Amino acid sequence: MSITSNAVSSHIADEYRARFGLRIPEWRVITVMGHVGPMTQRELVEATLMDKVAVNRACKVLEERGVIARSPNDRDGRSHHLELTDEGRRVHAEVMPLTFESYERIFVDITQEERDTLKRLLNRIRDGVRKLEGDAGL
Repeated sequence: MSITSNAVSSHIADEYRARFGLRIPEWRVITVMGHVGPMTQRELVEATLMDKVAVNRACKVLEERGVIARSPNDRDGRSHHLELTDEGRRVHAEVMPLTFESYERIFVDITQEERDTLKRLLNRIRDGVRKLEGDAGL
């Protein structure tokens, strides 16, 4: 699973790096924020399942590039809301079609039924891991 995941991510990341100068953590943050909207860094860590240091670095890079903006969180003075800027929404709008094109090329030899089965199985694996993490916290 890990090897396959890395192969897919690396393939897509090479395209994003060449075209947009984005690394994997950066495009994951843009993708999630483009779908979810404004979030705190803690919410990004949970949504992306990335390490908080990787999310922090990606957010700093994206903020320096003007892709995301930081604003105070009125409910929690220790955190900030992060959201895509106009530039960030433009990048997201360009990145997503490339993602779908890449997936279509990767999955060309896999039927829709097989894709649906794979998606269900991956969701079950993810849910199983989350359950284990919840059990470990008890």
